[in-house]
Amino acid sequence: MSNRYVVRYGVMRSLGVFTTSRGETLRRGNRVIARTERGLEVGEVLMEANDVVVERMADPRRGQVLRVMSPDDERESRRLLEQQEREFETCRKHIKELKLPMEMVDVEQMFGGERVVVYYLSETRVDFRELVKALANEFQTRIEMRQIGVRDEAKLLADYGDCGKPVCCNTHLSEMPPVSMKMAKLQKATLDPTKISGRCGRLKCCLRYEYDTYEDLQKEMAPIGADVLTRDGRVRVLAQEILAGQLLVETEDRRRVLIQAGDVLSIVPGTRRPPEDREGDDRRDDRRGSRGPNRGGDRPQGDRAQGDRGQADRAQADRPERNSPARAPEAEMPPVAEAPPSIVLPSDAPPGAAAPDGPSTGAGPEEPAS
Repeated sequence: MSNRYVVRYGVMRSLGVFTTSRGETLRRGNRVIARTERGLEVGEVLMEANDVVVERMADPRRGQVLRVMSPDDERESRRLLEQQEREFETCRKHIKELKLPMEMVDVEQMFGGERVVVYYLSETRVDFRELVKALANEFQTRIEMRQIGVRDEAKLLADYGDCGKPVCCNTHLSEMPPVSMKMAKLQKATLDPTKISGRCGRLKCCLRYEYDTYEDLQKEMAPIGADVLTRDGRVRVLAQEILAGQLLVETEDRRRVLIQAGDVLSIVPGTRRPPEDREGDDRRDDRRGSRGPNRGGDRPQGDRAQGDRGQADRAQADRPERNSPARAPEAEMPPVAEAPPSIVLPSDAPPGAAAPDGPSTGAGPEEPAS
């Protein structure tokens, strides 16, 4: 029966679930030679891959552990590292000769010699066909070009972060989660870009670690801008101290004090909410107004929903307004307050019938005088 292990391999520190065909038992930290989708590579065993671990991994790669690295394999690995340095200089020389708009980052040589992977940065698409031909003739192997971003560049080259520890992307992070400025604001971190940016120049990945905890704690606190009732009276929330569980409030006599979040007895309904909440409601209201009939006060949609009566309304709407001076003399105008909102035809009137002249009371057309 084959055993399964989580193995980290390659310069991009990819994770995969690898099996052992011979059923040998491996330990954490063992360096192994594994067969991946790219060929033979050097990997490191992290742990045994049970069902719980595999379920938590997002689309893990598959492979097979061939053997634990022997002394000969270690010597070959060191030789390949020295060869990669020469290949890097060769690639950079050809890029300069061809004047390509790209920047070399790293070169990776497969252990089995199946291919050489070239990692580069570029703001635009690069036609590197001539470069691939030149490198293939010189290295006598398959060349793979991979365009990466600045965060991947830090993953390949960075060493230590501002905290004094090795950068997260080059140690335990297999996937770099998205980070936004909203996370820094919620945690009340400094908004100075030079202090919250990592080695890649982007926001630090560690801003993501505690964000979910801050969100859960904030949900239990009164929102900023709301009026709340406490034992000492009614106050307005000005700011939140999430980790301390405190609220900065303003009393009715304009004093600002810190209170515990648990001292809030209730939130006064209908009071002002935070700007971000109101903006979200506005966006939701806009979406609701764009769907369905007569949402947001759209009168033509409401008229069309009234069937035959709506047809008479539209016929009347196409005519000049009844109270226009050019339509009738001032004496013949009915009072504005008594004017009905629309002309109503009899129920047996055919669709599209013309509306009668003059005001109508909804009782049908007048009988001709005898």
